Formats: sequence, C-alpha cells, structure tokens
Amino acid sequence: MKWVIRIALALVAVLVIPFLIFRTPDTDAQAMRAKYGGEPSQFVEIGDGTVVHLRDTGPRGALPIMLLHGSNSDLHTWDEWAAGLEEDYRVIRFDQVGHGLTGPDPNADYSRANYAEDMREVADRLGLDRFVIGGNSMGGKHAMAFASTYPERVLGLILVDASGGPMLREEIAKEEEDDGGSGNIGFAIAQMPGINRIVEQVTPRSLIESSLEQSVSVGSVVTEEMIDRYWELLRYPGNRRATLRRFSGSYDPLTEAEIAGIDAPALIIWGEEDRLIPLAAGRWLDRVMLQTTLVSYEGVGHLPQKEVPQRSLEDVREWLDNRAFTTQDAK
Repeated sequence: MKWVIRIALALVAVLVIPFLIFRTPDTDAQAMRAKYGGEPSQFVEIGDGTVVHLRDTGPRGALPIMLLHGSNSDLHTWDEWAAGLEEDYRVIRFDQVGHGLTGPDPNADYSRANYAEDMREVADRLGLDRFVIGGNSMGGKHAMAFASTYPERVLGLILVDASGGPMLREEIAKEEEDDGGSGNIGFAIAQMPGINRIVEQVTPRSLIESSLEQSVSVGSVVTEEMIDRYWELLRYPGNRRATLRRFSGSYDPLTEAEIAGIDAPALIIWGEEDRLIPLAAGRWLDRVMLQTTLVSYEGVGHLPQKEVPQRSLEDVREWLDNRAFTTQDAK
C-alpha cells in the first residue's frame, strides 16, 4: 500500500511542481494603469459598467476617427497613426473589452454585437455623431459590424488586414500553400481545448514573442518593449480568461449580404505577406463592398500600421483627402 501512496505523491509532484515553477500570475492592475494608462489616457464608464481605457486626442472640432485594435492587442498599436493624424483630426482609440486596461466584460459577452454596442456607447459618451472607423484584424470585423448595425453613423471605413468576412477558404488555402504555410502559435494554442486552459495560468513571454514574430514580416518592429506590453496586458486580471472565452466561441463572421450592404466608402489596407488573414480576404472585401480602394504592401505582414507606419499613414491621409470629409459631415 505504501508504494501506491509513494507513486501517487510522485505523480502529484511531477504535475504540480512544474506548474508552480512556470506559472505566470496576473499582473497588478494598478501597476499596469500606472505604466500604460498615463496621459492622455482616460477611463470612461459605459452602460454595462465597463470602464473603458481610451485616448481622445486632436482638435475637438475636427473630423473624428475611431481606431480599433486587433485581438490580444491594445490601443497602443495605433501610436504612430495617432501621432500622424491628431494635428488635423480628432483621434479616438480604446482598449476593447477583454483587452488592455479595459479588462474583461462584466457579462463575459464577447459577441460582435456587444463590441458594436460598446463602440456606440463610447461614441455617445464622447459626443460623436458620425465618424470614420478604422480597425485592424478583429477591430476591422467590429468596424464592419458597427457599420452594418448603425450605417447612419459611419462616414467611412479603414480596414487593415480585417477579419470578419466569410472568407473563401479555397482561395485562402491556395495562398497559404504558395507562401509556405501560415498561422500563429499563440492563436493556435488559444483554440486547443484543454491545452488552452493551461495557458490561462502558464503564459511564457517566449510564447508572446513567437506569436508577434509570426504576425509580421518586418521583424524589427517586434521590440522588447512591444513584447513586454503584449505579455503584461494579456495577463491583466481577467484578460486571459476573456481570450479563452472569445476563442472557444463561434467565429460569427458577418454574412456576405451584411458586408455588401455597407454603403460607406472603405479603404482596404493589407500586408501581402499576412499569414493570419491572407490578401485573398482583402481582395474578397474589395469585390463585395460597394465603394472600396484596396492598397497592399509587398513584404508586409498582419500589422501594416506598425510595419510601415509612414507609408500606410500617407495612404490613409490621401484617401481622407480624396473623400473630402468635412466636420459638417460628422454632425
């Protein structure tokens, strides 16, 4: 009987000791606010009790542009664009629920409908009537969802390697085959039942580093500071559980009819070497949407706003100038 107990204790030790060694606890919320939530950050409460971390810069009377980050990112992904736009435009960016300093949704609702409602509530709190919306990856999906739900409030869309469409799988598979494979280790693990539960407690910095490196083609943008920010904010209290909940749910894309029904003009920006959402998806959006301009960048991956910030910003400003949006349009 004693040998059975010894074996059981040994097995427990084999399982528990590595967990205790490699466990990465949540970061401290106050420390994260101090590090990433300084001026010009604001913390604004919206209807369901969510306290949203946002930045609202530029002239108050200027044309408003709302920028939405992608999955497991945060508002800092737009730092370069905000710096290049806020002299002439009012730039609003915020951490969506389950991300950054906003943290988890009080009702654990990570549906695209809820994200669109959060956008509406943020806009209402800031006194925005009509505005341009830009979104990268998941943020592009939420921008389209908002435009489909509240078309009267959207002047234009800037879709940067956007998710959200019912992408043609055979086209995407062909592009993935051509570029030698695809994917992102972080996102892949988040979708593995059982394994993903471990990541809620064991999230090594090296995993974040690998995930970021696989997302871009301009590797120099993945700095130590960037890795630390993604790693620390993913471990902001409640964000890892929110991530697992988002990835365990259904993808819930917009339908082709919903996307085709968006009549706001759209600038579609894409990295030609995006291994997460290949250029085929951007071309599909360009075909289906009513008023589009497609710009793609050779040698660029999933984050054009970080990989080629000046070039992509110039294209955004040119598109805005050509559309001749005015502050009167926003009223």
